[in-house]
Formats: sequence, structure tokens, C-alpha cells
Amino acid sequence: MASAKIPGPLERRHLVEKELPPAQALAIAEAYLEQDRCVEAVDFLALAEATDRLALLRRRAIEQGDAFLLRAVTVAEERPPTRDDWQRLAEAADAHGLERYAVEARRQADRGDD
Repeated sequence: MASAKIPGPLERRHLVEKELPPAQALAIAEAYLEQDRCVEAVDFLALAEATDRLALLRRRAIEQGDAFLLRAVTVAEERPPTRDDWQRLAEAADAHGLERYAVEARRQADRGDD
């Protein structure tokens, strides 16, 4: 399969808003992922109904302490983060020196939105 190119910002917006064939959406998501642009890949993974890939990104977000990515993935999955997700993310964020994400994760864990 030919590699998809990453769309510009305006084209990306139009593509996300229209119904893409799952294979095309997945190809665009893969192009983003190849460049480690995970947050931008999320919408296209959702359009492709690539639940397995979204689950992998969810784990990656937690393991890397990336609260921004976790929020994007959980919106796409329509499954909010659990208290445990936030606690694990906070620990990982601390380990990676991401103080702002660690503080946010602890605040969310304390809210207890299980």
C-alpha cells in the first residue's frame, strides 16, 4: 500500500469532518504515527474504528505520563480514564519529569471519576 501523506491543517480538518473509508483513515493515521504525531493520529484512528490501535495509544499515554494524549484517546474511545489510569499516569509523569501532567493526573485521580 502506498504511504499516505500527512494533510495540511485545513485539509486535515476537512478530512476529519467527512466520512472517510476506514482504509484511508487508517493510512493517514499511520502516516502521523510514523512521525510520532500521536495526538493528530487519534481522530483518524477513530474514523477507521481502529480500537486496538487506540488502546495501544491509551497504554502509551499512561506509560509516558502524557495526560494530553490520554484525554484525546479517551474522547475518541468514548471511555473516560479511570482513577487507576490517572494514578498510573501521575507516577509515569513524575518519572519522566512531566510535573504539570503529574499534578493534573493526581487532581483527576482525587476526583474519583471511576
